[in-house]
Amino acid sequence: MEITVREGTPRDLPVILGMLDSSVEWLASQGRTGQWGTKPLSQSPVTVESVARYMAEGSTFIAEADGVPAATLILTDAPGAYLSHLPPPGEPERYIHWLASDRRFKGHGVGSVLLAHAAEVTRQAGVGLLRVDCYAGGDRRLVAYYEANGFTPAEAYTVGEHDWPGLVLARRV
Repeated sequence: MEITVREGTPRDLPVILGMLDSSVEWLASQGRTGQWGTKPLSQSPVTVESVARYMAEGSTFIAEADGVPAATLILTDAPGAYLSHLPPPGEPERYIHWLASDRRFKGHGVGSVLLAHAAEVTRQAGVGLLRVDCYAGGDRRLVAYYEANGFTPAEAYTVGEHDWPGLVLARRV
């Protein structure tokens, strides 16, 4: 399977939302609903607006497997406002948002290819710090995934009325 990365455009919003819905369905099928719940994220106006806003503010990348969109992420210059209570890193950074894949491509490395691409784009921009945040509850498999891709835990946090457990991870590039 050939995996390539291309820049996304606003026309890719439905494809990205489909990947997010695929991830929710897959997580829910495993009883892992703490991260994104059980309802398709494409049905949440707040989520749709968030994805569109990050796409407008940053760079969207789509990994394609044999020409089929398989995974996505958005790269910006800062974390989301929900992390405004955390201290800034004290240096320029690039920040990953909305990493998701179409679960039909699970195990093919499309997410890892995108993370490596984000690291390279960050390095080429002369920025030495790449960060991401993720759900850090439950079995912590998502944290382990980022660690396997070169990220190290930087700062734990909770957000929302239910104290959703999150973790910021960092990678030097």
